[in-house]
Amino acid sequence: MAEAEQPGNTKVTREDWISAALETLISDGIEQVKVLSLAKKIHVSRSSFYWYFKDRRDLLNVLLDHWMNTNTQAILDACDQPAPTITQAICNVFVGFVDPDRFHTQLDFAIRDWARRDPDVRTDLDRSETKRIGALKDLFVRFGYPERESLARARVVYYMQIGYNDADLDEPMADRLILVPEYIFAYTGHHPAEGEVEAFRALTLKLGYAEKVADE
Repeated sequence: MAEAEQPGNTKVTREDWISAALETLISDGIEQVKVLSLAKKIHVSRSSFYWYFKDRRDLLNVLLDHWMNTNTQAILDACDQPAPTITQAICNVFVGFVDPDRFHTQLDFAIRDWARRDPDVRTDLDRSETKRIGALKDLFVRFGYPERESLARARVVYYMQIGYNDADLDEPMADRLILVPEYIFAYTGHHPAEGEVEAFRALTLKLGYAEKVADE
């Protein structure tokens, strides 16, 4: 579909509407994701909305699909990455959570808040949680852990990460990185190789998450 042209020769795309809706969902909650409010935010008339969406519910479904295809898929992809050891596999999972190009923490919390108000979204969230924890469980099974133990370890990894983000500790990433070997040991029962930890730390630095961690 062609771009919608508005007074003042402002062209607005479907992606502009989605971007504005995501920003509003994260900053103000689902109740504020309204067609008129979004139109004001991107400085167009509300009529252009209907070039791209049937109604508000259509847009909300797009937001849910976006979340599923980014945040949930980030964890599934991280678990599926090849790894020679379980400790390297957990480093891959860490990357899936800390890279904002893969996993948007605030979007995840916005969806959780929305789910408290909408039973259909609660169902979507439950489906996502099942997929995420299932992928983590399969990861442990792949490395020889028993089924029930794999599920328990998967839950520990997942709920610790979600709980850590929810706690909003404002801990510098450099401080958090210092404990990576201990976290990995707690999750897996194995000490990571130094090269695995250093590779993970180097990646966080490359992504701009931390200043260089001092030698311990």
